[in-house]
Amino acid sequence: MQIEAFYNYCISLPGATDGFPFDKKTLVFKVKGKIFALTDIDKFESINLKCDPLKALELRAVYEEIQPGYHMNKKHWNTVNTKGGLKDEFILELIRHSYDLVVEKLPKKDRIKLTSL
Repeated sequence: MQIEAFYNYCISLPGATDGFPFDKKTLVFKVKGKIFALTDIDKFESINLKCDPLKALELRAVYEEIQPGYHMNKKHWNTVNTKGGLKDEFILELIRHSYDLVVEKLPKKDRIKLTSL
């Protein structure tokens, strides 16, 4: 996956914003102030994505490119290798899963606003 495809997909999701809250090289995508994806823009070797804990374990067991979240809560986050054998479409599905998990936990009024975008 190329960083442009990653960026364009993340920013296209309803209510998504981007920024560099930690340093000048860690690109973070949020929805309503909650992180759903982050990556090192200098290397773009991996993406950290939120994941359902059971699904995270299943994905890690099947794909060597998916590991427990680097510098994240290992139960709820995966690090997905962008240079491995995973197809771009599959990585986009993982990004959407992360986004959906974050949206699911938002207050109802915020979820309704996102569906109207």
